[in-house]
Amino acid sequence: MPGFYLGVDIGGTKSHALVADDRGDALGFGTHGPGNHEQVGYQGLRSALQNVVEKALAAAGLTKVQLSAAGFGIAGYDWPSERQPTLDAIQSIGLIAPVEAVNDTVIGLLAGASQGWGVAVVAGTGTNCWGWDEHHNVGRVTGVGIGEHGGAGSLVDQALSAIAHEWTKRGPKTHLTAEFLHLTGAKDIPSLIEGLEMGEYFISGDYAPLVHQVALQGDPVALSIIQWAGRELGHTATAVIRQLGIEHLGFEVVLVGSLYDMGDLIIEPMRQVITSEAPQASLVRLSSPPVVGGVLLAMEQVGVNPIPLRDHLIKSTQMLLEKAP
Repeated sequence: MPGFYLGVDIGGTKSHALVADDRGDALGFGTHGPGNHEQVGYQGLRSALQNVVEKALAAAGLTKVQLSAAGFGIAGYDWPSERQPTLDAIQSIGLIAPVEAVNDTVIGLLAGASQGWGVAVVAGTGTNCWGWDEHHNVGRVTGVGIGEHGGAGSLVDQALSAIAHEWTKRGPKTHLTAEFLHLTGAKDIPSLIEGLEMGEYFISGDYAPLVHQVALQGDPVALSIIQWAGRELGHTATAVIRQLGIEHLGFEVVLVGSLYDMGDLIIEPMRQVITSEAPQASLVRLSSPPVVGGVLLAMEQVGVNPIPLRDHLIKSTQMLLEKAP
């Protein structure tokens, strides 16, 4: 009897589901909006799960009872107290197969690490980092920004600090000032700072590409900010590496998130920090949808070794998505 496996990636902006068979052939893909319970509540999580799973199953021509196992990566599932409400939400969609739920960073790790273990560092609006050793012992950071920097939000905060330092003469002049004034419409630095304080202007992590643009133009302040972010991400990774005790092993650090589109400007400082403590570690960009890791997690729940199927699953998923209307 063939086996069918469901992977689900519930995110803060979008959610994905993928169904594959026991040969690693991707059969059906579904998309939905946000499902992070911190944003939409557990009822919103249940709704996202129901919708995205139904879409993937319909695309695959299968029903829930045909599934052999399911793996879920859930954004917002960070702490033991959230496990039962998360499992209750999964239970509400009516699966009878074995399931497992992890933080969504973990399925990014599974999708990106060829050995099925290592460390994943997310750098989007914020940052997160989780790791598994060979025995699935877990290492992690808080994931809520307490002492963890390097995401787009903190990068923009550093840019604003640099602009303020120019005004107070604590720091040098920077081309970041002119760019941020132009985008907000503020006439000068005091007006910008006052507008931010009074709620006239709102500057988010969405401005991070602007910092990159200014750095590429040769601005030393912008360049130093991006390098700082890379080092911070590196220190986040080494914290988890130490927790797992894998400093002397060869493993992959999977880079997940849009901030890595800045390329070597941010990745090279990160690499230097990591390899100073884990010389055999290699950094790899995640090149497949994280939901692939959900399918691999599902396979593990019934004793299937997913590693031999991983590459084929990634390729077949890419082919499936290319055919999508």
